[in-house]
Amino acid sequence: MARSLTDVTQQVIGYRFHQPKLLEEALTHKSYVNESKSAGREQSSQDNERLEFLGDAVLSLIISEHLATTCPGSTEGELSKLKARLVSEASLATAARALELGGLLRLGRGEELTQGREKSSLLANALEALIAAVYVDGGLEEARAFTLRVFGEDLEKVQEVNGAGGGDHKTQLQEWCQKRFETLPQYVVTRESGPDHRKTFEIQVVIKGEAFGTGAGRTKKEAEQMAARQTLEQVRREE
Repeated sequence: MARSLTDVTQQVIGYRFHQPKLLEEALTHKSYVNESKSAGREQSSQDNERLEFLGDAVLSLIISEHLATTCPGSTEGELSKLKARLVSEASLATAARALELGGLLRLGRGEELTQGREKSSLLANALEALIAAVYVDGGLEEARAFTLRVFGEDLEKVQEVNGAGGGDHKTQLQEWCQKRFETLPQYVVTRESGPDHRKTFEIQVVIKGEAFGTGAGRTKKEAEQMAARQTLEQVRREE
């Protein structure tokens, strides 16, 4: 491998695994495991197909939630088309190449000879497996933060095209607060994660000293929008 797994977690992924074996599994193609078995070598590695299966579902949830939050004026059909484009093999492979996952994969000799590190299908599958690995290791919030970093540029383009600004839910929450408490909500940054060029912000809404909804995003505006939406949902259920 061109770089160590430690380098990946610290420099590229922006996430340190509590269970490094999950990262190893996410980057192991079945050809590597099969060839090791055929050669009679002792093999403790598992290929990434199990994590790929889980990652597909985790990715779908995170992207669906993000689009529903940041594109409030879009119809169900429009949101479905946007999601399909974002989670397509081409989009996943592009994001994987940006992370240079190709050089980190553990492949069998056959895949090496056929330029497996450049194959879109292998790269897309590896990224889904990596998302699942982060989810299993650190939970949904960590997986969301990682995914939003990885797809940040594509998500920003989607918002620009659909006119999805950050003021919709925030304006609604501001009006509700002024009417109910005669005050404005505060947005507090509770965490920043990832390298400087791919940061994720986690923000919590605070109203009169009480904590309400939270949100995460590539920018503070995105995170504030999600936090405002969650707060509105919460207060409306309680009314």
